[in-house]
Amino acid sequence: MSQHSSRKKFLQKITAGIAGAALIPDILKANPGLYSEKGLQLKKYFSPNDTIQIGLIGAGGMGTADANTAITIPGVKLIAACDLYDGRLADAKKNYGNDIYTTRDYRELLQRKDIDAVIVGTPDHWHKDISVAAMNNKKSVYCEKPMVHDITEGADVVNAQNKNGVVFQVGSQGMSSLGNEKAKELLAAGAIGKLNYAEGFWARNSPEGAWQYRIPEDASEKTVDWKMFLNKYSDRPFDAKRFFRWRCYRDYGTGVSGDLFVHLFSSLHFITNSKGPQKIMAMGGLRYWKDGREVPDILLGMFDYPETAEHPPFNLSLRVNFVDGTGDNTYLRLVGSDGSMNVEWDKVTVYHNKSYAPVDDPLMATKLGKEMNSRYERKKMFEPDATVFKAENGYKGAHFDHFYNFFSAIREKRNVAEDALFGYRAAAPALLCNDSYFTEKPVRWDPVNLKLI
Repeated sequence: MSQHSSRKKFLQKITAGIAGAALIPDILKANPGLYSEKGLQLKKYFSPNDTIQIGLIGAGGMGTADANTAITIPGVKLIAACDLYDGRLADAKKNYGNDIYTTRDYRELLQRKDIDAVIVGTPDHWHKDISVAAMNNKKSVYCEKPMVHDITEGADVVNAQNKNGVVFQVGSQGMSSLGNEKAKELLAAGAIGKLNYAEGFWARNSPEGAWQYRIPEDASEKTVDWKMFLNKYSDRPFDAKRFFRWRCYRDYGTGVSGDLFVHLFSSLHFITNSKGPQKIMAMGGLRYWKDGREVPDILLGMFDYPETAEHPPFNLSLRVNFVDGTGDNTYLRLVGSDGSMNVEWDKVTVYHNKSYAPVDDPLMATKLGKEMNSRYERKKMFEPDATVFKAENGYKGAHFDHFYNFFSAIREKRNVAEDALFGYRAAAPALLCNDSYFTEKPVRWDPVNLKLI
């Protein structure tokens, strides 16, 4: 079938879908395993035996946001919180009730038999240790991204999930979005032809966006368990900046790549069914936020994806700019032989190339071995330049969907899309991007066998 004929049939198909009611009906039909008519009917009431009781480990900004979303899922109750700063434990009692259990030591929380699952919202350098310990205590785990702080840690998390048979999900919320699911469906249906390139961008231009988080006035060694925070990394005197702005330091965070690139890797791998790139290169620098941080505020990464049974070979470029005057925004764009697709969590826009008959172009005619003729070629009516798919009004968003999938998997004793193996394959290129930046060398990676080449 020619590309033009194939694309025409595809456009007829999606045009019929638009007339129906845009996005959600197509998603229901395309992904019955993730969403179903029955599955979307959330139960309003659960018996005590059906309630999932959770504990929060790491009650900072992201951990608290996760907990706030989690408890909006019917039948979920937060009963415990752990943090190394006393002020956050006090806030937890204020926000969730004086009866919740609080502790500085995550091991005490994991020993509780009444906790079914935990949210790991700690700094990156604690993700592996706490996730493995939680799974060994038969707790299901929702772990913030990136799943690990170093690529050498990934196997431990994967093995712990396999050994214990619990649900483990990495917290890249866009994975469960309607936008990602629609993009996956459209790509498979030939919406943009054959994929050859993808790009992603994350722009920020504010102190908070650049990780200059507020430092409480009472921050001290009395209110913070500094020794526990350090984990296995270098002992040093208490430093409030390192504790509260940990993303800025290599011992505890994973830079802009681990914080933001990993979201784009997760979405791209889900949409394309990819296991990851085979070659990674990076460059950038510290251009503005010279506040003692050890990681760049502008980073560009280039990634080479090999041909597999699931997708053709393609290239990916990613960039983060914390000094971007255009304002805060992000996107993931997939480019193919017949068009491109911009993917957002609640919207997908397909842009169609205006095709033309090869015989109308002398160069193309020569390549095809055809002679030009003077016969009148009547012009055609083109399809719209862009087709937009939007979520229905009232869509609760990707964060809600991600937790809904997590808790549904616990109840139904099934796996999730972003399990430990998927999370490892999304984290690895992000972490190796950092390695390429600091060593000023390209990195070769085997995404199937998960090892450096």
